[in-house]
Amino acid sequence: MDVSAMIPELLSALPLTLAITFTAIIAGFCLALLATTLRVRRVPVISHLADLYVSYARSVPVVLQLFVAFYGLPLLVVLFGSEDFFSPTIAAMVALSFYHGGYLSEVMRPAYLAVDRGQHDAADSLGYTFRQKIARVVGPQAVHFALPGYGNSIIYLIHNVALVMYIGAADVMATAHLIMQRDYNQYQFETYLVLAVIYALMCLIAWLIVRFFELRSPMQAPEATTKAQIKNALIASA
Repeated sequence: MDVSAMIPELLSALPLTLAITFTAIIAGFCLALLATTLRVRRVPVISHLADLYVSYARSVPVVLQLFVAFYGLPLLVVLFGSEDFFSPTIAAMVALSFYHGGYLSEVMRPAYLAVDRGQHDAADSLGYTFRQKIARVVGPQAVHFALPGYGNSIIYLIHNVALVMYIGAADVMATAHLIMQRDYNQYQFETYLVLAVIYALMCLIAWLIVRFFELRSPMQAPEATTKAQIKNALIASA
């Protein structure tokens, strides 16, 4: 099989890879937001559980988290009588969502703490509730600080999606190994090279999207305005 015939077969598994990635991004973000809120507000007992969750997600290798989900989820679904619901893909989504949520929480929390304390005091003095303070004052600034780390966390997630083949999910990496086994490992270099291009493009697209939002962050506006004023002054003086 030549490369031109290999590429369509690899791309046929790309939707599953993207589905796992997007599910982990969305679910992980929700988990990270919840965990960060609990850790910042220091709710007794619950905040310690959130700390424990983040420690687990960041300390245990991702491949082990995949195995824990793959072998642990069947024990839970049996209790609810939903054996048919379980699959390696579901296990991959659950494990990577938990991993991404824990990792992302350690991006959100420092970003929240990086906002000047005076901003918190100003919002409190205006009588804002915690939700209003986050939405109107602290949140936009924290998002600006968190975006670079958020972009890195998505790239790490894309890298780790390649590990789902170890629990039987038929993603791009698993499909590539099936192709190589079928062809008696004759085209290993070509196959891995195509895989490298696919993952590089996925990471590049993710970085460009995050960079787009970075450049349009409200906190970039004063800098952009200053540059425009300097440029106009130079043109006027020429």
